[in-house]
Amino acid sequence: MHFGAGIKLGGIAVAIILLAMGGWFALAPGETDWRLADAKDPAVVDLGRKVYVARCAQCHGVALEGQPNWRQPLPDGGFPAPPHDETGHTWHHADQVLFEITKYGRLKNSPPSVRSSMPPFDGRLSDKEIWASLAYIKSHWPEQILDRQQSITDRYRAE
Repeated sequence: MHFGAGIKLGGIAVAIILLAMGGWFALAPGETDWRLADAKDPAVVDLGRKVYVARCAQCHGVALEGQPNWRQPLPDGGFPAPPHDETGHTWHHADQVLFEITKYGRLKNSPPSVRSSMPPFDGRLSDKEIWASLAYIKSHWPEQILDRQQSITDRYRAE
């Protein structure tokens, strides 16, 4: 009986070690976690720049300036493309919220009455490309704005 309990505990310990090692191997040092919009990772930001120029700049501006009168609703109830620099409201949202808006054109669980002019990029951009474009946008924000937005993201993740 004592021997069987030792085997069971040993098996659990091995499983825990393997799970821990699997987590370590899943993201080896120097690899990028594409689930995060890491504005300080040059590889992520460089990919994001390419994606932004190709897919986002035509509406949000080459310099992230957005469209004129972006706070005024359009006749269909949507809004012009907002700026993504520190003058806009992008940084007021958690990373996951920005990801969903980019991927789905709106928050996934938004009521149908919420209008958005944002086209969905699901199927046109990979998740990796979406996260990278967000990293590129964030790489243009001053440190104070980055810190504030990170606090918003941290609170969102904790919920």
